[in-house]
Amino acid sequence: MMDLSPEDSKLVTLARSSRARTQAEHGAAVRDQDGRTYVASTVHLPSLHVDALDLAVAMAVSSGATGVEAAALVGEMVPEPVVDGTAVRDVSGHGVAVYLADPQGTVVKVRTT
Repeated sequence: MMDLSPEDSKLVTLARSSRARTQAEHGAAVRDQDGRTYVASTVHLPSLHVDALDLAVAMAVSSGATGVEAAALVGEMVPEPVVDGTAVRDVSGHGVAVYLADPQGTVVKVRTT
């Protein structure tokens, strides 16, 4: 198991809780440059599909965040396009950790934007 900082562990816990609460495909959490967190779940509607990580980044930006320090994404199977970190990279550039965790909250991979 990966040794995460308390702040990064919190992101994984929040993402996991969001996914479980909504029974969504993915749950995500991001921490902005001021330490605020934003949590989201995948949205599947007939006219709209937004993955959890993109939605969490959008929520941060719409709340005034100008950077993301770290992110977490929780789900059964996380396809590569979902975790390419494009939205995170758009806001914060390269070098931001995106923690990928299974539904139990175990980080199985870390992607860097």
